[in-house]
Amino acid sequence: MAVPGHSSSGGSRGVLLLLLLPGLLALLTTFLLPLFWLVRASFASSAVAALKGGDWTLESYRTVLFDPFYWKLAWNTLYLGVNVAFFAVVLSYPIALFLARTKSRWRGVLTALAVAPLLTSSVVRTYGWMVILGDRGVINTTLQSAGLTDGVIRLTNNYFGATVALIEILMPYAILAMLSGFGRLNAQLEEAAAMLGANRFRVFTRIILPLSLPGVLTAALLVFVLAISSFVTPRLMGGGRVFVIGTEVFNEATVTLNWPLAAALSVLLLVLFGSVILIYQRAMRALET
Repeated sequence: MAVPGHSSSGGSRGVLLLLLLPGLLALLTTFLLPLFWLVRASFASSAVAALKGGDWTLESYRTVLFDPFYWKLAWNTLYLGVNVAFFAVVLSYPIALFLARTKSRWRGVLTALAVAPLLTSSVVRTYGWMVILGDRGVINTTLQSAGLTDGVIRLTNNYFGATVALIEILMPYAILAMLSGFGRLNAQLEEAAAMLGANRFRVFTRIILPLSLPGVLTAALLVFVLAISSFVTPRLMGGGRVFVIGTEVFNEATVTLNWPLAAALSVLLLVLFGSVILIYQRAMRALET
């Protein structure tokens, strides 16, 4: 005896699976299979073995885990990512808060202007910062013309230049992430607090900031992940003097052709990603309770 609604339920599940199939195939071919090859290559003994398979070794992981240079590399990457995430979020927060609260008819235009830098390649913007911060750039030329300094202030070919450029490049991502996370803000709560005698500072610290923290954490996570995985900006702004995991993966993969070591460093970067995401999830749970 047929169960009423059973066939229709089975048919809807079949349709759902058919709808999910293209996405699952795309995920398999563009993410899971390359990830599997990457992990396999990290255990290979050479670039040829990484391509064709063969012997398995832990030599690349021994190098990464016991060589002080790679510990320094991991610390530099974390240091750069934390600095970029902190300053990008701090600078983007007022902009995102203004865009989320404004009732101006120009709100759409202002939002478009805030994220307009995304329409320009990060390489182009990096070269722009090289012009601004270079030894003969706008800042050094202006300071010398005003008599404020006699020599050149080194603003590029170091971590400072890479950090400044990454902050500007990643700020639009922080603004978008915070705008999407500011849905809990409620003007009525602020009005009620003001009617009870709270000043603007107390309203901000007790109501606005706590309600906007989920968006802030999301923005910090996004910027941090993009910063520690960046390659072009640290390489160009660092002038070969800024060593992070991204630049070292490029060197090992294209210069020395040590693909297993490049793969092991990439796996290390994935572990960093996973650790940060776990911390983010714990922080979000703490905010919800």
